[in-house]
Amino acid sequence: MRTFPLISRICGAAVLGAALLFGGATAPALAGVGHVCSTALPPEAHDTLDLIEAGGPYPYPQDGGTFYNREGLLPDQETGYYHEYTVETPGSRDRGARRIVTGESYQEDYYTADHYASFRLVDYGC
Repeated sequence: MRTFPLISRICGAAVLGAALLFGGATAPALAGVGHVCSTALPPEAHDTLDLIEAGGPYPYPQDGGTFYNREGLLPDQETGYYHEYTVETPGSRDRGARRIVTGESYQEDYYTADHYASFRLVDYGC
């Protein structure tokens, strides 16, 4: 379940955009995080993103839980900033390795196909 409603994510993007425009802050450090065009995501990732936007229900009890960024690949944030969701893997007998990890900022969604070994920020503009 998303802790912050869509309006909070929109406002967060506006604040970040203004800060970048006026030089007050820099974009989050994304060293080691690539990008992926939203249209290049597997269909199951879109299903998961739709469920996140709708607030569930989710297929697994772990979905919506805190992602702790133990790997240190995402920008450092306070505990509770990131949440993880399962992306179904066809043919897998368990949850599989694919996840969406969301941050609190507007459209701050990361995709991993390798169970947190790497992340790609979803680009909704392509």
